Amino acid sequence: MAQSYIKRILNARVYDVARETPLDAAPLLSGRIGNQAFLKREDLQPVFSFKCRGAYNKMTHLDAATREAGVVAASAGNHAQGVALAATKLGIKAKIVMPVTTPVIKVDAVRALGAKVLLHGDSFDEAAIRAQALVEQEGLTFIHPFDDPDVIAGQGTVAVELVRQASQPLDYVFICCGGGGLLAGMAAYLRYVWPQTRIIGVEPEDAACVQAALAQGRRVTLREVGLFADGCAVAQVGKETFRLIRECVDEVMTVTTDEICAAVKDIFDDTRAIAEPAGALAVAGMKKFAALHGVKGCSMAATVSGANTNFDRLRYISERTEIGERREAILSVTIPEQPGAFRAFCNAIGKRNVTEFNYRYESAAEARVFVGLTVTPDGESVDALQHSLRQQGYRVLDMTDNETAKLHLRHMVGGRLSSDIEDEMVFRVEFPERPGSLLQFLNTLGKEYSISLFHYRNHGAAYGRILVGMQVPQGKRAGLTKALDRLGYRFWEETHNPAYREYLGRTDDS
Repeated sequence: MAQSYIKRILNARVYDVARETPLDAAPLLSGRIGNQAFLKREDLQPVFSFKCRGAYNKMTHLDAATREAGVVAASAGNHAQGVALAATKLGIKAKIVMPVTTPVIKVDAVRALGAKVLLHGDSFDEAAIRAQALVEQEGLTFIHPFDDPDVIAGQGTVAVELVRQASQPLDYVFICCGGGGLLAGMAAYLRYVWPQTRIIGVEPEDAACVQAALAQGRRVTLREVGLFADGCAVAQVGKETFRLIRECVDEVMTVTTDEICAAVKDIFDDTRAIAEPAGALAVAGMKKFAALHGVKGCSMAATVSGANTNFDRLRYISERTEIGERREAILSVTIPEQPGAFRAFCNAIGKRNVTEFNYRYESAAEARVFVGLTVTPDGESVDALQHSLRQQGYRVLDMTDNETAKLHLRHMVGGRLSSDIEDEMVFRVEFPERPGSLLQFLNTLGKEYSISLFHYRNHGAAYGRILVGMQVPQGKRAGLTKALDRLGYRFWEETHNPAYREYLGRTDDS
């Protein structure tokens, strides 16, 4: 029974290495979802995740002979740091087997804490097999990252703090879930102390081992797991954690990678802290749940479970945030291939902010434009935007949820200069990043010049950058230069740039 865990949790030894983390109000997020949102800040632990709680509690229960022999763990990073910190504190030798896909920041952190790191396999489960082999070969004790009563009890202390910090029982608590240690421990305590509170676990859509187990009524092993939320990349939920989850958790839901990225930004907006993908899972679930069920005016808390992410991963997170928030629509729009068509399309878009614009001349009949446009979750929807454009005669294909388009096609739109086009000139243009700048650029050009190439993507900088190709007969080139000078944007002619000639120019010009 879950009640048997209450004494374990209350007696858990965690505060030699862990600290009590705050339950912070999130006013911006609260306003966005229409509920009072709180964040349980486990990203503020010494190892930037809750995992030090369970690891230390488990290792304090080891006898002297076991401590002398040493311990081994398998982890995608956060549990590894918890074990390494606990081992250092208790004077125990530790070996950590980590998947080769683990972010470097986590690997380096484990080594800095004094543990020996062995990189093996592409997932936690492959690393765990290697760690179990070391148990047999070297007599080490395996410290499980989640499927152990002492580990579960240690993680449950997060719920003890949450209950003490909240002014009254909350309506909902959202908890991230990989193998289930945090979810099981917190749920066991919350179900006992706050029986009316709805407890909801949140998993990555591409690593939903608990949801799969609940659907089958038994634990199952996923054939493969996504690695974006590497802290939750687990193929099978633990036996004990699954038992507790079935008994104490009201619902387990999943979120997409884009929704996780959007949640990272939400956490940053309210805290100025950058959560790792797994650390933002529960916030993504809280937002999605409120939107799907129309929940308003309730009190909600979500765990921010970790902040161990590689800095270079922020590029991807930033790229996908607006889509995950449903603030950006990615569309393929067919427009007439004629002078002035670009400007007419921008007028049809109106005051909507353009986030991306990719085009290359293909034929004399029509043109396809890969375009990103800002939409607002509480205003115009992607469907309404498409309807508006279709009403104005444009053929539209929604690519907002098309992974191939978002990952690859946006970088591949275009090709060699068509034999139909003569006198192409190419310019690189820099302009202030503000709404209306693109339309101002096109209005300055007028209908004198037919656009044959266009590339633009908003990267959040103060200045936007365009690569534009135009058909400019010899006699009109001086007029074009004057028009660009009049516009006041910085520009550089790139017609003779070897990169352009190599990949975009006519083959016989290369």
